[in-house]
Amino acid sequence: MRLLQVNDDKLTPVEFLGTPIHQYAILSHTWGDDNEEVTFRDLVKGTGKTKAGYKKIQFCGAQAANDGLEFCWVDTCCINKSSDAELSEAINSMFRWYQNAAKCYVYLSDVSTGSSDSNVLSQGGWKLAFQNSRWFRRGWTLQELIAPRSVEFFSVEGNRLGSKSSLIQEIHEITGISVLALQGSRLSGFSVKERILWAERRETKREEDAAYSLLGIFDVHMPLIYGEGRQKALNRLQREIKDNISINLPIAKGASFDSHMEEYNPKCLQGTRTELLRHITEWAEDRNSKRIFWLNGMAGTGKSTIARTLAQSFADQGQLGASFFFKKGEAERASARLFFTTIATHLMGRVPGMKSGMEEAIDADPAISKKALKDQYEKLILRPLLRAAPIQTMELVIVIDALDECERVEDIRAILQLLSRTTDLAPVSLRVFVTSRPELHIHLGFKRMPDGTYKDLILHQVAKQTIEHDIRLFLEHELGEIQQQRSLSPNWPSKAQMQALAELAIPLFIFAATVCRYIGDQRDNPKKRLEAVLQYQSVTHVSKLDRTYLPILNQLFEDEDEADMQRRTSEFREVVGSIVVLESPLSIPSLARLLSIPKEDIRCRLDSLRSVLSIPDSEDIPIRLLHLSFREFLVDPRKKGKSPFWIDEKETHERLVAKCLQLMSSSKGLQKNICNLQRLGTLKSEIDKGTIASCLPPELQYACRYWVHHLEQSKRHIHDGDAIHHFLQKYFLYWLEAISLIGDAYKCIHMINSLQMLENSDRSASSNFLRDAERFILRFRPILENAPLQIYSSALIFAPEMSIIRKTFIKYIPGWITQLPKMKDNWDACLSTLEGHTDSVSAVAFSPDGQVVASASHDRTVRLWDSKTGTNQNVINVGEDIKHLKFSLNGYYLDTNRGRISIYPTSSSFLPPQVCSSGPFVQQDWVCNDKMEKLIWLPPDFRAPIEDFRDGLLVLGHASGFITLLGIKALTSTPPTSS
Repeated sequence: MRLLQVNDDKLTPVEFLGTPIHQYAILSHTWGDDNEEVTFRDLVKGTGKTKAGYKKIQFCGAQAANDGLEFCWVDTCCINKSSDAELSEAINSMFRWYQNAAKCYVYLSDVSTGSSDSNVLSQGGWKLAFQNSRWFRRGWTLQELIAPRSVEFFSVEGNRLGSKSSLIQEIHEITGISVLALQGSRLSGFSVKERILWAERRETKREEDAAYSLLGIFDVHMPLIYGEGRQKALNRLQREIKDNISINLPIAKGASFDSHMEEYNPKCLQGTRTELLRHITEWAEDRNSKRIFWLNGMAGTGKSTIARTLAQSFADQGQLGASFFFKKGEAERASARLFFTTIATHLMGRVPGMKSGMEEAIDADPAISKKALKDQYEKLILRPLLRAAPIQTMELVIVIDALDECERVEDIRAILQLLSRTTDLAPVSLRVFVTSRPELHIHLGFKRMPDGTYKDLILHQVAKQTIEHDIRLFLEHELGEIQQQRSLSPNWPSKAQMQALAELAIPLFIFAATVCRYIGDQRDNPKKRLEAVLQYQSVTHVSKLDRTYLPILNQLFEDEDEADMQRRTSEFREVVGSIVVLESPLSIPSLARLLSIPKEDIRCRLDSLRSVLSIPDSEDIPIRLLHLSFREFLVDPRKKGKSPFWIDEKETHERLVAKCLQLMSSSKGLQKNICNLQRLGTLKSEIDKGTIASCLPPELQYACRYWVHHLEQSKRHIHDGDAIHHFLQKYFLYWLEAISLIGDAYKCIHMINSLQMLENSDRSASSNFLRDAERFILRFRPILENAPLQIYSSALIFAPEMSIIRKTFIKYIPGWITQLPKMKDNWDACLSTLEGHTDSVSAVAFSPDGQVVASASHDRTVRLWDSKTGTNQNVINVGEDIKHLKFSLNGYYLDTNRGRISIYPTSSSFLPPQVCSSGPFVQQDWVCNDKMEKLIWLPPDFRAPIEDFRDGLLVLGHASGFITLLGIKALTSTPPTSS
């Protein structure tokens, strides 16, 4: 930083490396024409005193001297702008330089007092000019106003007009900047949107400075590219801001109300649902209202449309904290696994200061997103909110739609129980708006909440005349659009037709929406389609869903003879049946490859179903149901034998199992080292996601993830020698590798357990295989999750000699392993080793529900483990030796010999690296070569404090007294992954 040293009337430039140790004053002003300003070059040459801009430099030096300051800084002459590097450093440091200044003098060249007489000043004749000063409209002066502690304003004559504190109300009214920000509150306490608004009407001489002048306001740094233009500079700034506020948490794609997946889904038509929307809006704005609003209603009554409308309204008013729209059949949105991480990420973008608390939770437990919902809620939402302390009081609403479409009843109960703990987290006030069907388990979940926690409204019990009015308004709007687009008679539809259609619809908005899409289909005559729908007016034995969907499906088979109809219904059941039971949606090309049907055939089958399916033109976007009720209509068991459209769920699941197995075992399916990795020790975190996506396309990922689910739903049993048994015997390791690559290794043990439940006999060969597979996965889970190719080396090498998995796949052990260590014959009583402590364990305890194991160690940490999978959940640094552990009855605390401790983590522990000189050696839990490349992962009981390598043998000496010998060829290069 370069300062001007004030010595009488002389100003001498002095350069400091780093932060100056002297106090200094700083000038804020508006630039005149470039030829009027004194530059660094002028200062060095001693010229520039005749320029108009020299007057304000003199003023700054004189005022600094009056305030007892030896140094001052003026941007025009203290920055060598001919040096791009110096200019970039200065602009990125500007906010800090103003922040560190002892005094900031604002020189207002367009504000005159006309006199130095104090009486004239006190009369305030300058205030109108002050309010209109262009200084308040310049881009750079925003940070010059906010950053310094002391800001004083001067007229063109050098008369002091006041300070930032004495003029704070006037400045607030002129600029719209929060008084709290002007008073020095931390800027991170204000939302990005609010800070952007402060700069909205400001101007800069160079267009790129519209972005560069805001670097300090958002505490970001970026290189300057003058000539890139205003918009590109702002785009880069927005990316930097986004990166600065983003966090490493997985979120459910498409779950927010404004996601691309929800973009074309309807919101309430203007003039409809007015009373209901007003009622819910008043609830959200009332600080004394109950925390949770439950809107429940039967299928098709418009709950999601209302939720989207409210979410948009809350977002427009700055009240939306987060949103999550559950959707059955879409893996990430049908599960609660990413519910709280998504809500937390959305809240972080709205609540300043919340990020640091979330980062602490992630640093302490990087796997927090895979932990119990209670842990996620408390550590990612509750605690960060309590610590956030935003500058201003915030009233936010969380919108949760279709909670009944969350796949696990236990998760729904947990969500409701945790939401009931939402209280005023001053200064953050949270409300939760929930929609769902009135399912019994949800009803009971709400009833278990404390009194006064929630209010509810039953949508299908809203007055019939209100529903009829809204449906009729919607039909008039939609059919009016069709009438104009297709140039139909102004009298179409007739009043009688409109009335009949409205009566058919009540109370289902989904009927009105679906029928309008059907009638408006460009491939047919709207008049003819309307008449087809109205034919069901006189039919009394059909349900509301039948009246909604039968007109659409019946037209598929018009004018078909019996043979063609049988063929078409079979194709319908295969294609549409698969779509409605898929656990996660697929695009047309992916569905075609999974079902082994040409994609052109699938597109032809679906073209007539755009009224009920979302069929994108892009081949990358999945096909989706427009409403869950279409699935329910097709799979309704009461329609078996009565409807040609009935989908046999069990049969469809069984067919999908066969298709999944066929795909995984095909030439384009699973294989060893499917991503062609160059090293056996390559960690999953080192593999490019694009590589995984290209080697494991969506349909293959789907098959790996969900073939077990479809087998469960088919109720089919496993027998020796059947397709399932054969697949496992040949492709089990390939499947584990693929599951590891796509990030679902933690689900493996649950899938194996599910397969065991389908065994016909507990003494069969397939049953024995699955029991061995369970032990194999539990034992080698850490390496399965982190280094996929070690399945073929470390896991097989260190499995018991009689392990079925080892004997079946022993041929995959790399050829450069010349001698295998002597292993036990069979699995011992130890299901899995819980590794993590760096010293001996001193105490253990089970949680009251048996789901968690706590362990204390002489490394002065307490660790919490999932008792079923062995996953490390939390690490607590206690700083003392713990000799006794016992969970409290509620499971929230641990009672120890040192007192009670909370089970929340504070930090993580790491094993220090060991240093070896040459040859294959052990580093932490890996055998490495002399290039530090990971070769073989060592299970916990094979990690040795003493090792040596000689004559092709790696000798491992253990504290227990055992010795392990492992034969390894002399390696002069990275070993191949395929040998």
